[in-house]
Amino acid sequence: MKTNQQQPPASKYGTLLLSTVMLCAFSTLSSAENAEHISQAELNKMPAKQAFKTAFEVGDELFEHPFTAAEGVGANVGQGIRFTLIPRADLDDEQQWAQHLPKRVTGPNAQSCDACHSLPFGDGAGKVMMNNIRDPLHSADPSKFISRQPPHIFGLGALQLLAEEMTVVLQQQLQQAKSQAASSGKTVQLALRAKQIDFGTLSVASDGTVDNRKLQGISADLLIKPIEWKGITSNIRAFVRDAGHNELGMQSTEIVGDNVDGDGDGVVNEFSVGDITAMVIYQAAQPRPTTVQELASLGLAEPLTARQQQQISSGETLFATSGCSSCHTPQLLIDNPLYSEPSRNKHFRDQQFPAGQDPIEQGLSVQQAITFDLTKDMPDNIIQHTDGTKTHLGNFQTNASGQAIVRLFADLKRHDMGQGLAESIDEAGTGAANFITKELWGVGSTAPYLHDGRATTLDEAILWHGGEGLAAKQQYQSLVLADKQALLAFLNNLVLYKAEEEE
Repeated sequence: MKTNQQQPPASKYGTLLLSTVMLCAFSTLSSAENAEHISQAELNKMPAKQAFKTAFEVGDELFEHPFTAAEGVGANVGQGIRFTLIPRADLDDEQQWAQHLPKRVTGPNAQSCDACHSLPFGDGAGKVMMNNIRDPLHSADPSKFISRQPPHIFGLGALQLLAEEMTVVLQQQLQQAKSQAASSGKTVQLALRAKQIDFGTLSVASDGTVDNRKLQGISADLLIKPIEWKGITSNIRAFVRDAGHNELGMQSTEIVGDNVDGDGDGVVNEFSVGDITAMVIYQAAQPRPTTVQELASLGLAEPLTARQQQQISSGETLFATSGCSSCHTPQLLIDNPLYSEPSRNKHFRDQQFPAGQDPIEQGLSVQQAITFDLTKDMPDNIIQHTDGTKTHLGNFQTNASGQAIVRLFADLKRHDMGQGLAESIDEAGTGAANFITKELWGVGSTAPYLHDGRATTLDEAILWHGGEGLAAKQQYQSLVLADKQALLAFLNNLVLYKAEEEE
Protein backbone atom coordinates (compact mmCIF):
# COMPACT_ATOMS: atom_id res chain seq x y z
CA MET A 1 0.00 0.00 0.00
CA LYS A 2 1.36 3.41 -0.92
CA THR A 3 1.31 6.17 1.67
CA ASN A 4 1.73 9.89 1.15
CA GLN A 5 4.35 11.89 2.98
CA GLN A 6 4.98 15.56 3.52
CA GLN A 7 7.82 16.86 1.38
CA PRO A 8 10.27 19.77 1.71
CA PRO A 9 9.63 23.02 -0.16
CA ALA A 10 9.88 22.72 -3.92
CA SER A 11 8.42 25.92 -5.44
CA LYS A 12 10.09 29.19 -6.48
CA TYR A 13 8.53 32.47 -7.56
CA GLY A 14 9.88 34.63 -10.37
CA THR A 15 9.17 38.27 -11.27
CA LEU A 16 6.91 37.32 -14.17
CA LEU A 17 5.89 33.72 -13.62
CA LEU A 18 5.52 31.32 -10.75
CA SER A 19 7.56 28.25 -11.42
CA THR A 20 5.79 25.13 -10.36
CA VAL A 21 8.39 22.52 -9.61
CA MET A 22 6.15 19.93 -7.99
CA LEU A 23 7.20 16.66 -6.44
CA CYS A 24 6.82 13.55 -8.51
CA ALA A 25 5.75 10.02 -7.74
CA PHE A 26 6.47 7.28 -10.21
CA SER A 27 6.10 3.55 -9.77
CA THR A 28 7.70 1.69 -12.65
CA LEU A 29 6.88 -1.93 -13.33
CA SER A 30 9.26 -4.15 -15.22
CA SER A 31 8.08 -4.72 -18.77
CA ALA A 32 8.47 -8.45 -18.09
CA GLU A 33 5.77 -8.35 -15.41
CA ASN A 34 2.10 -8.79 -16.18
CA ALA A 35 -0.30 -6.11 -15.04
CA GLU A 36 -2.58 -6.76 -12.09
CA HIS A 37 -6.10 -7.40 -13.35
CA ILE A 38 -9.41 -7.79 -11.54
CA SER A 39 -12.89 -8.98 -12.41
CA GLN A 40 -16.11 -7.16 -11.64
CA ALA A 41 -17.27 -10.23 -9.72
CA GLU A 42 -14.26 -9.94 -7.38
CA LEU A 43 -15.03 -6.29 -6.69
CA ASN A 44 -18.69 -7.04 -6.08
CA LYS A 45 -17.83 -9.58 -3.35
CA MET A 46 -15.89 -7.02 -1.32
CA PRO A 47 -17.24 -4.75 1.44
CA ALA A 48 -17.80 -1.19 0.19
CA LYS A 49 -14.62 0.41 1.58
CA GLN A 50 -12.43 -2.49 0.51
CA ALA A 51 -13.90 -2.42 -3.00
CA PHE A 52 -13.05 1.27 -3.36
CA LYS A 53 -9.53 0.79 -1.98
CA THR A 54 -8.85 -2.23 -4.16
CA ALA A 55 -10.28 -0.67 -7.31
CA PHE A 56 -8.17 2.46 -6.77
CA GLU A 57 -4.97 0.47 -6.25
CA VAL A 58 -5.55 -1.83 -9.23
CA GLY A 59 -6.47 1.20 -11.35
CA ASP A 60 -3.25 2.89 -10.25
CA GLU A 61 -1.19 -0.09 -11.37
CA LEU A 62 -3.02 -0.36 -14.68
CA PHE A 63 -2.53 3.36 -15.34
CA GLU A 64 1.24 3.09 -14.83
CA HIS A 65 1.89 -0.35 -16.27
CA PRO A 66 3.84 -0.60 -19.57
CA PHE A 67 1.78 -3.26 -21.32
CA THR A 68 3.51 -5.88 -23.46
CA ALA A 69 2.63 -7.52 -26.75
CA ALA A 70 1.68 -10.67 -24.85
CA GLU A 71 -0.87 -8.61 -22.90
CA GLY A 72 -2.31 -7.17 -26.10
CA VAL A 73 -0.78 -3.71 -26.29
CA GLY A 74 -0.62 -2.15 -29.74
CA ALA A 75 -2.43 -3.31 -32.85
CA ASN A 76 -1.81 -4.54 -36.37
CA VAL A 77 -0.28 -1.51 -38.06
CA GLY A 78 1.31 -3.49 -40.88
CA GLN A 79 4.71 -5.16 -41.32
CA GLY A 80 4.65 -6.40 -37.73
CA ILE A 81 4.55 -2.86 -36.34
CA ARG A 82 2.37 -2.40 -33.25
CA PHE A 83 2.42 1.39 -32.73
CA THR A 84 1.96 4.48 -34.88
CA LEU A 85 2.01 8.18 -34.03
CA ILE A 86 -0.14 9.00 -37.05
CA PRO A 87 -3.46 7.47 -38.15
CA ARG A 88 -3.14 4.83 -40.88
CA ALA A 89 -6.46 4.67 -42.70
CA ASP A 90 -4.41 3.75 -45.77
CA LEU A 91 -3.85 0.30 -44.25
CA ASP A 92 -7.08 -1.41 -45.23
CA ASP A 93 -6.13 -5.07 -45.65
CA GLU A 94 -7.79 -7.64 -43.41
CA GLN A 95 -7.14 -6.97 -39.68
CA GLN A 96 -5.09 -3.84 -40.46
CA TRP A 97 -5.61 -0.31 -39.07
CA ALA A 98 -8.60 0.74 -41.19
CA GLN A 99 -10.40 -2.57 -40.52
CA HIS A 100 -10.08 -2.56 -36.72
CA LEU A 101 -13.24 -2.85 -34.68
CA PRO A 102 -14.41 -0.56 -33.33
CA LYS A 103 -13.10 1.97 -35.83
CA ARG A 104 -10.10 3.77 -34.41
CA VAL A 105 -9.27 7.44 -34.88
CA THR A 106 -5.63 7.31 -33.83
CA GLY A 107 -2.74 5.17 -32.55
CA PRO A 108 -1.95 2.94 -30.83
CA ASN A 109 0.81 5.28 -29.74
CA ALA A 110 1.85 4.32 -26.19
CA GLN A 111 2.46 1.38 -23.87
CA SER A 112 0.99 3.00 -20.77
CA CYS A 113 -1.44 5.73 -19.74
CA ASP A 114 1.20 7.71 -17.87
CA ALA A 115 3.45 7.74 -20.93
CA CYS A 116 1.20 10.57 -22.14
CA HIS A 117 -0.15 11.88 -18.83
CA SER A 118 3.22 12.75 -17.28
CA LEU A 119 3.53 16.56 -17.05
CA PRO A 120 4.81 17.59 -14.54
CA PHE A 121 4.42 14.06 -13.11
CA GLY A 122 2.19 11.00 -13.43
CA ASP A 123 -1.55 11.71 -13.89
CA GLY A 124 -0.65 15.11 -15.30
CA ALA A 125 -0.86 16.53 -18.80
CA GLY A 126 1.12 15.63 -21.91
CA LYS A 127 4.05 17.18 -23.68
CA VAL A 128 3.63 18.26 -27.30
CA MET A 129 5.55 15.21 -28.48
CA MET A 130 2.74 13.08 -27.02
CA ASN A 131 -0.06 14.90 -28.88
CA ASN A 132 -2.75 12.58 -30.14
CA ILE A 133 -3.00 12.87 -33.92
CA ARG A 134 -6.52 11.90 -35.00
CA ASP A 135 -8.24 11.09 -38.27
CA PRO A 136 -11.93 10.90 -37.29
CA LEU A 137 -13.07 10.80 -40.93
CA HIS A 138 -10.71 7.91 -41.82
CA SER A 139 -9.56 10.09 -44.68
CA ALA A 140 -5.88 9.06 -44.81
CA ASP A 141 -5.41 12.75 -45.70
CA PRO A 142 -3.02 14.62 -43.36
CA SER A 143 -4.77 17.91 -44.17
CA LYS A 144 -7.82 16.49 -42.36
CA PHE A 145 -5.94 15.26 -39.30
CA ILE A 146 -6.48 17.01 -35.97
CA SER A 147 -4.19 17.20 -32.96
CA ARG A 148 -5.03 16.83 -29.27
CA GLN A 149 -2.79 17.51 -26.29
CA PRO A 150 -3.42 15.10 -23.37
CA PRO A 151 -4.92 17.04 -20.42
CA HIS A 152 -4.24 16.24 -16.76
CA ILE A 153 -6.78 14.04 -15.00
CA PHE A 154 -6.79 15.74 -11.58
CA GLY A 155 -10.30 16.44 -10.27
CA LEU A 156 -11.90 14.35 -13.02
CA GLY A 157 -14.56 12.86 -10.75
CA ALA A 158 -15.76 16.34 -9.80
CA LEU A 159 -16.22 17.27 -13.46
CA GLN A 160 -18.50 14.29 -14.03
CA LEU A 161 -20.55 15.01 -10.89
CA LEU A 162 -21.00 18.63 -11.92
CA ALA A 163 -22.12 17.48 -15.37
CA GLU A 164 -24.57 15.02 -13.84
CA GLU A 165 -26.19 17.59 -11.57
CA MET A 166 -26.36 20.26 -14.27
CA THR A 167 -27.89 17.80 -16.72
CA VAL A 168 -30.62 16.92 -14.20
CA VAL A 169 -31.50 20.60 -13.78
CA LEU A 170 -31.61 21.33 -17.51
CA GLN A 171 -33.74 18.31 -18.34
CA GLN A 172 -36.12 19.05 -15.48
CA GLN A 173 -36.54 22.56 -16.84
CA LEU A 174 -37.38 21.13 -20.27
CA GLN A 175 -39.97 18.73 -18.86
CA GLN A 176 -41.58 21.52 -16.84
CA ALA A 177 -41.77 23.70 -19.97
CA LYS A 178 -43.37 20.87 -21.95
CA SER A 179 -45.99 20.39 -19.22
CA GLN A 180 -46.67 24.12 -19.08
CA ALA A 181 -47.00 24.38 -22.86
CA ALA A 182 -49.35 21.40 -23.02
CA SER A 183 -51.61 22.64 -20.24
CA SER A 184 -51.74 26.24 -21.49
CA GLY A 185 -51.97 25.45 -25.19
CA LYS A 186 -49.35 28.13 -25.79
CA THR A 187 -45.71 28.15 -26.79
CA VAL A 188 -43.32 28.48 -23.84
CA GLN A 189 -39.96 30.25 -24.04
CA LEU A 190 -37.49 28.53 -21.74
CA ALA A 191 -34.24 30.13 -20.55
CA LEU A 192 -31.90 27.27 -19.64
CA ARG A 193 -29.73 27.80 -16.60
CA ALA A 194 -27.87 25.42 -14.27
CA LYS A 195 -25.44 26.30 -11.48
CA GLN A 196 -25.56 29.94 -12.59
CA ILE A 197 -24.44 29.00 -16.13
CA ASP A 198 -26.66 30.08 -19.04
CA PHE A 199 -27.20 27.69 -21.94
CA GLY A 200 -29.42 29.80 -24.17
CA THR A 201 -33.14 29.33 -24.76
CA LEU A 202 -35.62 26.78 -26.06
CA SER A 203 -39.05 27.32 -27.57
CA VAL A 204 -41.52 24.59 -26.60
CA ALA A 205 -44.80 24.33 -28.55
CA SER A 206 -48.05 23.03 -27.07
CA ASP A 207 -47.64 19.73 -28.96
CA GLY A 208 -44.23 19.18 -27.35
CA THR A 209 -42.17 20.24 -30.37
CA VAL A 210 -38.89 21.87 -29.29
CA ASP A 211 -37.09 24.59 -31.22
CA ASN A 212 -33.46 24.44 -30.04
CA ARG A 213 -31.86 26.87 -32.50
CA LYS A 214 -30.98 29.30 -29.70
CA LEU A 215 -29.21 26.79 -27.49
CA GLN A 216 -25.73 27.89 -26.44
CA GLY A 217 -22.77 25.66 -25.69
CA ILE A 218 -24.69 22.39 -25.41
CA SER A 219 -26.24 19.78 -27.69
CA ALA A 220 -29.98 19.30 -28.19
CA ASP A 221 -30.01 16.36 -25.76
CA LEU A 222 -29.20 18.84 -22.94
CA LEU A 223 -26.50 16.47 -21.76
CA ILE A 224 -23.41 18.13 -20.28
CA LYS A 225 -20.33 16.35 -21.62
CA PRO A 226 -17.28 17.56 -19.70
CA ILE A 227 -14.61 15.30 -21.20
CA GLU A 228 -12.40 15.84 -24.30
CA TRP A 229 -11.54 19.18 -25.85
CA LYS A 230 -14.75 19.31 -27.87
CA GLY A 231 -16.95 18.36 -24.91
CA ILE A 232 -18.21 15.18 -26.55
CA THR A 233 -17.84 12.51 -23.83
CA SER A 234 -20.15 12.49 -20.83
CA ASN A 235 -18.55 10.00 -18.46
CA ILE A 236 -15.18 8.68 -17.38
CA ARG A 237 -15.97 5.07 -18.25
CA ALA A 238 -16.53 5.87 -21.93
CA PHE A 239 -13.34 7.93 -21.94
CA VAL A 240 -11.26 5.17 -20.31
CA ARG A 241 -12.28 2.32 -22.60
CA ASP A 242 -12.00 4.47 -25.75
CA ALA A 243 -8.52 5.64 -24.73
CA GLY A 244 -7.52 2.04 -24.02
CA HIS A 245 -8.56 1.06 -27.52
CA ASN A 246 -7.24 4.06 -29.43
CA GLU A 247 -4.06 5.06 -27.59
CA LEU A 248 -2.90 1.73 -26.17
CA GLY A 249 -4.55 -0.85 -28.37
CA MET A 250 -5.77 -2.51 -25.15
CA GLN A 251 -9.31 -3.50 -25.98
CA SER A 252 -11.88 -4.12 -23.27
CA THR A 253 -14.41 -6.91 -23.56
CA GLU A 254 -17.17 -4.34 -23.21
CA ILE A 255 -16.02 -2.56 -26.37
CA VAL A 256 -15.40 -5.63 -28.60
CA GLY A 257 -17.00 -8.59 -26.79
CA ASP A 258 -15.60 -11.71 -25.13
CA ASN A 259 -12.88 -13.58 -27.02
CA VAL A 260 -12.91 -11.07 -29.88
CA ASP A 261 -9.68 -9.74 -31.42
CA GLY A 262 -10.84 -6.43 -32.83
CA ASP A 263 -7.42 -4.97 -33.58
CA GLY A 264 -5.66 -7.89 -35.22
CA ASP A 265 -2.92 -8.29 -32.60
CA GLY A 266 -3.70 -11.93 -31.80
CA VAL A 267 -4.79 -11.23 -28.20
CA VAL A 268 -8.34 -11.22 -26.79
CA ASN A 269 -9.95 -10.16 -23.49
CA GLU A 270 -7.27 -7.53 -22.86
CA PHE A 271 -9.29 -5.50 -20.31
CA SER A 272 -12.11 -6.98 -18.26
CA VAL A 273 -15.18 -5.08 -17.07
CA GLY A 274 -13.52 -5.02 -13.64
CA ASP A 275 -10.32 -3.55 -15.11
CA ILE A 276 -12.28 -0.69 -16.63
CA THR A 277 -14.09 -0.11 -13.34
CA ALA A 278 -10.75 0.02 -11.51
CA MET A 279 -9.32 2.58 -13.94
CA VAL A 280 -12.50 4.66 -13.70
CA ILE A 281 -12.28 4.73 -9.90
CA TYR A 282 -8.57 5.60 -10.01
CA GLN A 283 -9.10 8.51 -12.38
CA ALA A 284 -12.31 9.72 -10.73
CA ALA A 285 -10.56 9.77 -7.35
CA GLN A 286 -7.61 11.88 -8.43
CA PRO A 287 -6.98 14.78 -6.03
CA ARG A 288 -8.12 18.31 -6.65
CA PRO A 289 -5.62 20.77 -8.12
CA THR A 290 -4.26 23.32 -5.67
CA THR A 291 -2.35 26.63 -5.60
CA VAL A 292 1.19 27.65 -4.78
CA GLN A 293 -0.31 29.81 -2.03
CA GLU A 294 -1.98 26.80 -0.42
CA LEU A 295 1.17 24.70 -0.73
CA ALA A 296 3.24 27.46 0.84
CA SER A 297 0.82 27.71 3.75
CA LEU A 298 1.35 23.98 4.40
CA GLY A 299 5.12 24.17 4.13
CA LEU A 300 5.09 22.29 0.82
CA ALA A 301 6.47 25.23 -1.19
CA GLU A 302 8.75 28.13 -0.38
CA PRO A 303 6.98 31.00 1.42
CA LEU A 304 5.71 33.80 -0.79
CA THR A 305 6.67 37.39 -0.09
CA ALA A 306 4.09 40.09 0.56
CA ARG A 307 4.75 41.44 -2.94
CA GLN A 308 4.17 38.06 -4.51
CA GLN A 309 0.93 37.61 -2.58
CA GLN A 310 -0.22 41.06 -3.67
CA GLN A 311 0.60 40.37 -7.31
CA ILE A 312 -1.49 37.17 -7.27
CA SER A 313 -4.37 38.98 -5.58
CA SER A 314 -4.26 41.80 -8.12
CA GLY A 315 -4.11 39.27 -10.93
CA GLU A 316 -7.23 37.53 -9.64
CA THR A 317 -9.11 40.84 -9.73
CA LEU A 318 -7.85 41.57 -13.24
CA PHE A 319 -8.88 38.07 -14.34
CA ALA A 320 -12.47 38.98 -13.47
CA THR A 321 -12.51 42.58 -14.70
CA SER A 322 -10.92 41.63 -18.03
CA GLY A 323 -13.80 39.27 -18.76
CA CYS A 324 -11.85 36.01 -18.47
CA SER A 325 -14.17 34.73 -15.74
CA SER A 326 -17.24 35.03 -17.99
CA CYS A 327 -16.28 31.64 -19.43
CA HIS A 328 -13.61 30.50 -16.99
CA THR A 329 -16.04 30.53 -14.04
CA PRO A 330 -13.86 30.41 -10.90
CA GLN A 331 -15.93 27.84 -9.04
CA LEU A 332 -19.01 25.65 -9.23
CA LEU A 333 -20.66 23.70 -6.40
CA ILE A 334 -21.58 20.02 -6.19
CA ASP A 335 -24.67 19.39 -4.08
CA ASN A 336 -23.99 15.69 -3.49
CA PRO A 337 -20.25 14.87 -3.67
CA LEU A 338 -20.77 11.07 -3.64
CA TYR A 339 -19.25 9.62 -6.80
CA SER A 340 -20.77 6.34 -7.98
CA GLU A 341 -19.54 3.87 -10.58
CA PRO A 342 -21.77 3.08 -12.32
CA SER A 343 -23.47 6.47 -12.07
CA ARG A 344 -26.84 6.87 -10.41
CA ASN A 345 -27.81 9.05 -13.39
CA LYS A 346 -28.94 6.92 -16.34
CA HIS A 347 -27.45 9.40 -18.81
CA PHE A 348 -23.97 8.84 -17.37
CA ARG A 349 -23.91 5.05 -17.34
CA ASP A 350 -24.26 2.41 -20.03
CA GLN A 351 -27.67 0.98 -20.73
CA GLN A 352 -25.80 -1.38 -23.04
CA PHE A 353 -22.08 -1.82 -23.59
CA PRO A 354 -20.76 -0.88 -27.05
CA ALA A 355 -20.32 -4.60 -27.82
CA GLY A 356 -23.97 -5.21 -26.96
CA GLN A 357 -23.79 -6.81 -23.51
CA ASP A 358 -26.11 -5.89 -20.65
CA PRO A 359 -23.94 -4.18 -17.97
CA ILE A 360 -26.09 -5.62 -15.18
CA GLU A 361 -25.54 -9.14 -16.46
CA GLN A 362 -21.82 -8.34 -16.44
CA GLY A 363 -22.03 -7.45 -12.74
CA LEU A 364 -22.08 -3.68 -13.20
CA SER A 365 -25.20 -2.37 -11.48
CA VAL A 366 -26.13 0.70 -9.47
CA GLN A 367 -27.09 -1.55 -6.56
CA GLN A 368 -23.49 -2.84 -6.39
CA ALA A 369 -21.83 0.46 -7.31
CA ILE A 370 -18.47 1.48 -5.88
CA THR A 371 -18.89 4.87 -4.23
CA PHE A 372 -16.69 7.43 -2.52
CA ASP A 373 -17.05 10.97 -1.22
CA LEU A 374 -14.94 13.60 -3.01
CA THR A 375 -14.80 15.66 0.19
CA LYS A 376 -13.66 12.84 2.51
CA ASP A 377 -12.24 9.79 0.76
CA MET A 378 -9.60 10.92 -1.76
CA PRO A 379 -6.63 8.54 -1.29
CA ASP A 380 -3.76 10.77 -2.47
CA ASN A 381 -2.15 13.88 -0.96
CA ILE A 382 -2.72 13.00 2.68
CA ILE A 383 -0.04 15.17 4.27
CA GLN A 384 1.42 13.96 7.54
CA HIS A 385 2.74 16.86 9.66
CA THR A 386 5.50 16.65 12.24
CA ASP A 387 3.04 17.31 15.06
CA GLY A 388 1.09 14.18 14.15
CA THR A 389 -1.80 15.95 12.44
CA LYS A 390 -2.83 15.37 8.84
CA THR A 391 -4.07 17.55 6.03
CA HIS A 392 -6.21 15.80 3.43
CA LEU A 393 -5.06 18.04 0.61
CA GLY A 394 -6.62 15.82 -2.04
CA ASN A 395 -10.16 16.19 -0.71
CA PHE A 396 -12.42 18.85 -2.17
CA GLN A 397 -13.26 21.59 0.30
CA THR A 398 -16.84 22.27 1.37
CA ASN A 399 -18.93 25.32 2.17
CA ALA A 400 -21.22 25.81 5.15
CA SER A 401 -24.00 23.91 3.37
CA GLY A 402 -21.83 20.86 2.78
CA GLN A 403 -21.53 21.44 -0.95
CA ALA A 404 -18.21 20.53 -2.57
CA ILE A 405 -16.35 23.59 -3.87
CA VAL A 406 -14.90 22.89 -7.32
CA ARG A 407 -12.46 25.65 -8.27
CA LEU A 408 -12.21 24.57 -11.88
CA PHE A 409 -12.25 27.96 -13.71
CA ALA A 410 -14.61 26.68 -16.41
CA ASP A 411 -18.33 26.62 -17.23
CA LEU A 412 -18.63 23.18 -18.94
CA LYS A 413 -19.95 24.90 -22.08
CA ARG A 414 -18.70 24.86 -25.64
CA HIS A 415 -17.73 28.23 -27.12
CA ASP A 416 -16.79 29.51 -30.56
CA MET A 417 -13.11 30.40 -30.26
CA GLY A 418 -12.77 32.07 -33.65
CA GLN A 419 -11.33 31.10 -37.01
CA GLY A 420 -7.76 31.24 -35.74
CA LEU A 421 -8.40 28.07 -33.72
CA ALA A 422 -10.87 26.45 -36.14
CA GLU A 423 -9.85 22.98 -37.27
CA SER A 424 -9.83 21.65 -40.81
CA ILE A 425 -12.73 19.32 -39.99
CA ASP A 426 -15.70 19.38 -37.62
CA GLU A 427 -14.87 16.28 -35.60
CA ALA A 428 -18.20 15.77 -33.84
CA GLY A 429 -20.67 18.13 -35.50
CA THR A 430 -20.24 20.72 -32.75
CA GLY A 431 -18.46 23.31 -34.91
CA ALA A 432 -14.90 23.37 -36.20
CA ALA A 433 -14.05 26.38 -34.02
CA ASN A 434 -16.05 25.30 -30.97
CA PHE A 435 -14.30 23.93 -27.90
CA ILE A 436 -15.42 23.31 -24.35
CA THR A 437 -14.03 25.88 -21.91
CA LYS A 438 -10.76 24.40 -20.67
CA GLU A 439 -10.53 24.21 -16.91
CA LEU A 440 -7.67 26.39 -15.69
CA TRP A 441 -7.03 24.57 -12.43
CA GLY A 442 -3.50 23.21 -12.69
CA VAL A 443 -2.67 25.51 -15.60
CA GLY A 444 0.52 26.72 -13.93
CA SER A 445 1.91 23.17 -14.15
CA THR A 446 0.90 22.15 -17.65
CA ALA A 447 2.47 24.25 -20.41
CA PRO A 448 2.10 24.27 -23.39
CA TYR A 449 -1.53 25.26 -23.89
CA LEU A 450 -4.66 25.01 -26.05
CA HIS A 451 -6.08 21.87 -27.62
CA ASP A 452 -3.01 21.18 -29.74
CA GLY A 453 -0.27 22.72 -27.58
CA ARG A 454 0.40 25.53 -30.05
CA ALA A 455 0.69 28.15 -27.28
CA THR A 456 4.03 27.80 -25.49
CA THR A 457 3.11 30.40 -22.85
CA LEU A 458 -0.06 31.58 -21.15
CA ASP A 459 0.36 34.95 -22.83
CA GLU A 460 0.28 33.24 -26.23
CA ALA A 461 -2.76 31.17 -25.20
CA ILE A 462 -4.71 34.32 -24.34
CA LEU A 463 -3.71 35.98 -27.61
CA TRP A 464 -5.05 33.02 -29.60
CA HIS A 465 -8.55 33.67 -28.24
CA GLY A 466 -11.07 34.84 -30.82
CA GLY A 467 -14.79 34.50 -31.35
CA GLU A 468 -16.50 34.55 -27.98
CA GLY A 469 -13.12 35.04 -26.31
CA LEU A 470 -12.16 38.07 -28.41
CA ALA A 471 -13.39 40.75 -26.00
CA ALA A 472 -11.47 39.25 -23.08
CA LYS A 473 -8.34 39.03 -25.22
CA GLN A 474 -8.66 42.67 -26.19
CA GLN A 475 -9.08 43.65 -22.54
CA TYR A 476 -5.89 41.75 -21.74
CA GLN A 477 -4.04 43.41 -24.60
CA SER A 478 -5.03 46.84 -23.24
CA LEU A 479 -3.45 46.18 -19.83
CA VAL A 480 -0.16 47.79 -18.88
CA LEU A 481 2.77 45.40 -18.53
CA ALA A 482 2.59 45.23 -14.74
CA ASP A 483 -1.08 44.24 -14.87
CA LYS A 484 -0.42 41.57 -17.50
CA GLN A 485 2.31 40.18 -15.27
CA ALA A 486 -0.07 40.11 -12.31
CA LEU A 487 -2.77 38.28 -14.27
CA LEU A 488 -0.22 35.72 -15.46
CA ALA A 489 1.11 35.33 -11.91
CA PHE A 490 -2.43 34.55 -10.77
CA LEU A 491 -2.77 31.86 -13.43
CA ASN A 492 0.61 30.36 -12.61
CA ASN A 493 -0.50 30.13 -9.00
CA LEU A 494 -2.96 27.40 -10.11
CA VAL A 495 -0.93 24.19 -9.95
CA LEU A 496 -0.99 20.42 -9.61
CA TYR A 497 0.56 18.64 -6.66
CA LYS A 498 1.13 14.97 -5.95
CA ALA A 499 2.88 14.02 -2.74
CA GLU A 500 5.66 11.49 -3.06
CA GLU A 501 4.60 7.96 -2.27
CA GLU A 502 6.60 5.14 -0.84
CA GLU A 503 5.95 1.43 -1.32
